Amino acid sequence: MGSSPDISLVNRRGLSLRSRLKVSPGGAIPVAPNPEAAVLQDLIAKAQIVADRLKARGETIAVAESSSGGLLSAALLAIPGASAYFLGGAVVYTARARMRLLDLPREAVAGMRSASEPYALLLAQTARERFQATWGLSETGAAGPTGNPYGDSAGHSCLAVSGPIEQALTLETGDSDRVGNMRAFAAAALDLLLLVTDPEGVR
Repeated sequence: MGSSPDISLVNRRGLSLRSRLKVSPGGAIPVAPNPEAAVLQDLIAKAQIVADRLKARGETIAVAESSSGGLLSAALLAIPGASAYFLGGAVVYTARARMRLLDLPREAVAGMRSASEPYALLLAQTARERFQATWGLSETGAAGPTGNPYGDSAGHSCLAVSGPIEQALTLETGDSDRVGNMRAFAAAALDLLLLVTDPEGVR
């Protein structure tokens, strides 16, 4: 087996940093197994159905998510040819992110709190309008392990879709597992999108 090569990096101050990286005989850098791979595959399976519907209709989508941490966008972008329907997305995790990424000032959410159905619907509407998409999809909640400042317990999330049909709903997982809730929030948002885009459903 060959020796591990020295990797030399130079930081912004011009200082040389050296590290020893283990490389397999074939030259590939070993990658540790990802325990969350199965979780993402489950989301991708849902996203595949959504993608097929959107592409068949020539429709597009934009995402504004919070506690799901980008899982919604990741699932939708994992489908080959995603550029045909995915226009963009943002992780709107703070009030500053809401203002900078969606251009929603404090006045726009007066009398409204995050992690609520009206707020989720506003996020979905704003994402759709800013990207001029057919659909806007949003999620806002409390992943855990503790609740949010508004009194919602961990596992609380509000999801919304805006487009030819507008709908919002609240999810309560009753669980404090942060990663598990992030996955559950993303799965529920994709399920909502599957419902409103179902040609045999509410459309």
